[in-house]
Amino acid sequence: MNLSIDLAWLLMVAEQKVPGDPQVNDWGALVAAVSRHDAEIFGIAVYDDPHARAAALLQLLLHIPALEHSNAMFASAVAYGYLVASGLRVTTSPERVRELARLVKGGRADVRAIAAELQRWTL
Repeated sequence: MNLSIDLAWLLMVAEQKVPGDPQVNDWGALVAAVSRHDAEIFGIAVYDDPHARAAALLQLLLHIPALEHSNAMFASAVAYGYLVASGLRVTTSPERVRELARLVKGGRADVRAIAAELQRWTL
């Protein structure tokens, strides 16, 4: 199942999962995240499963911060929430979430590597 998200969903995740009610600093990052996870070329999905779509969201939101603070937390919450909303059961630890965010932010993980790690988080 390929679940589509929208701007309202991203804002809801920020409101519910990021402490301190950060303001949006870059609306374009949120619009880009919505478009990227749902990207198609010639009618074929660029990211064809929930793990790849969550990975695309995580990578974009870590590299293009949308909020005034806590962007790593927000990006991780979006990826986690996307997997759950897609009907997957997610089990991970804060340490694994932090390590993945560090790898992504450091440019040491592409979308395929991120998706592979997210797949290890799901049952």
